[in-house]
This record gives sequence, C-alpha cells and structure tokens, in this order.
Amino acid sequence: MSAIAQCDVAVVGGGLVGAAAALGFAQQGLTVQLLERGGPTPRVLDAGDDYDLRVYALAPSCVALLERLGVWPEVQAVRSSPYQRMQVWESEAERALRFDAGDARVPALGHIVESGLLADVLWRHLPAGVARAGVQVAAVASDDAGAELRLDDGGTLRTRLLVIAEGRESRLRAALGIEALSAQYEQTAVVCHVRTERPHRQTAWQRFLPTGPLALLPLADGRSSIVWSSTAAEALLALDDESFCRALGEASQHVLGAITGCTRRVQFPLALQHAERYVAGCAVLVGDAAHVVHPLAGQGVNLGFGDVAVLLDTIAAARAESRDWAAPRVLKRYERARRADVLDMLAVTDGLYRAFRVPGAGRLRDAGLAAVNAVAPLRRELVRRAIGA
Repeated sequence: MSAIAQCDVAVVGGGLVGAAAALGFAQQGLTVQLLERGGPTPRVLDAGDDYDLRVYALAPSCVALLERLGVWPEVQAVRSSPYQRMQVWESEAERALRFDAGDARVPALGHIVESGLLADVLWRHLPAGVARAGVQVAAVASDDAGAELRLDDGGTLRTRLLVIAEGRESRLRAALGIEALSAQYEQTAVVCHVRTERPHRQTAWQRFLPTGPLALLPLADGRSSIVWSSTAAEALLALDDESFCRALGEASQHVLGAITGCTRRVQFPLALQHAERYVAGCAVLVGDAAHVVHPLAGQGVNLGFGDVAVLLDTIAAARAESRDWAAPRVLKRYERARRADVLDMLAVTDGLYRAFRVPGAGRLRDAGLAAVNAVAPLRRELVRRAIGA
C-alpha cells in the first residue's frame, strides 16, 4: 500500500496561474505540492528563440504580483514589450478612442509577454520538490478539515488547502459538484505575429469589425502579435500568407502600413464561463477553472493572476491573526472579493461583444467613442479600471 503524503497546499494545474499560486504559497513558508498532469516543465526560452504565438497583455497589477514573486526581473531580462498607448475604433482610425499611460499615471499601460516565457520562469523559480509533472488526480474528497487526492500513480495526498487551477475544463470542479454556466461565442481567435511597414510605436490597436474584434499588440522585436476574433476564422486560416497579410492590412485600415509578413497561424475557440461558486470545503477555484472571458479586453490571465494575489493575501492575513487559515469562512473572503471584480469584467466584455454586433449602429458607436475621448476624467477612469490601477 502506498504511503500517504501530506502538505499544507496542493495546487492542481501547472499553468501560469497554478504555478504562480504554488510559488507564492511556498514563499510564505507553507509546504506545497504542484500537480501537473502534462509533461515535464516548459522548455527554457532565451532571446534567440522565436516568439511563442500565445502572448498576454499583463496589466500593472499583474506585473506587481510577478515582482512580488521575484520573477519579473528575469522575464524582463529575456524580453517583454511595454506599451504606452492604446487606440480603439470601429469605422475610422482617425476617430479612435485613445488611452495613454499618462491618463493612469503609470509608466506603461501594460507589458506584452509570451505565455511560454512566463511558464518557464515561474516553474524554474519553484523550490525543489514542489512541482510534480505527469501526475493526474483520479479522485478527490474535500470537506472543511482538508482534502484527500487519490493520484493515478496509486499514491494519496492529503492537504489542508486545495487550489484548483486546471483551466476551463476542470475535472476537479465537476467532481466537487460546482456547476459552471457556459456559452460558446460564435467567433474563433486567429493568432499569429506579423511584420509591418511602420513601427508600432509601443501602441496596442483594436478595431471592432462586424465579424469580431481585431487586436494588434506590440512585440519587443518590432513585430506585432495579432488576435483576430472572427466568425470567419476558417476562411482566414485557409488564405495563403500573401492573401492573409493583405486582408489583415485592409481590416486594420493600414494603421501600421502594409503587412509585410506573418508567422504560421493558430486558432483558439472563444467562450464565456463562470463557476456558480469559487469555494467548496477547503477547495478554491482560480483562473479559468473559475471564470473565462472574451479576449477583446485582454483580461483573461490578468483575472487569474488577480485571483492568486487576493488568495495569497487572504491566507497570509488569516495566518498573521493565528486563525484557521483554510477554514471556509476565510476562503469565502477570497470568493467575495474576486466574484465582484470578475462579474464586472464579465459584464463589460460580454456587453462589448454584443454591442458591437448590433447591425446599423456604427455611427452611434463612433459617436460614443468620440464622446468618451473628449471627456478626460471619464477616459482616465476607464483606463484605470482596465489596467487594475
């Protein structure tokens, strides 16, 4: 019979959010086990590697978490691209709603960073013995006193706190009886990196098209990463590179001049999802296991890192008060704090998705963007909310 292992915190799911949570709890002096059912740790990236196609626009609040975890200097040493401005429009680029870092009194609105780079740095900062790759949870039981995980290698792990970071299709969320409301968007995201005739000038661009939003995000090497959420994704993927670059230039109204080259293209399905609750006994949901939003506002990983920051603070405060730090009443504080922020963002992203799909309202929307652009206090408040400042 296999021995029963024990730890203070078990994190299931070794993606960005799970790895950040595991690192944060380990730095608090708790015994941590990070269980990842996938393969070994991510490959090491260096400045000579080509860019990961999946990138994130990290808000200043997320950069603050990564600084707190001690990993941000290493990310910057490899590559990240700060952006100072953002322009959003529908019909005419000249009438775009413009945000500037100065509006929020921050050095940058955010940083564009590759998913693979973040994963690599987070995993390499985990203390020895914390991460276990290639391990899957076969069964789980959770109550107020702790959780017991039966692993597919025959082992058993008992933990005081269970953090579920498995992603949208979380098996443990379902096993614990937590329902999730879900809806599939008609759009699919087409992602690649492109070279452009004109420099991006550390600006993020987003245009709302009838088929879905198109974002161009500045990369550190002068290229731009595109996220084109479209109902015509299959047709875009079927184009040859020259035709795709031409279509992208037209769709972006040539704000960066001609599109002169592109990498291979990949696609990601888009969905909205929200768990009915974030806590079950001593188990908590974080990241996509708790919520999934449309990428048009670039807030997916920011919300997940926000979960980690609040959960770390909640547990640290309870321990400082000599309270039962994994008790449901403590974990409910985390749930209350995060649900409010997440529901606000769900409303914003889903509302924008639906508003820009109403036919015949383009002039009204353009007028609305122009009105916001003209009212500096409103524009500043919008940008502060968007970046978590």
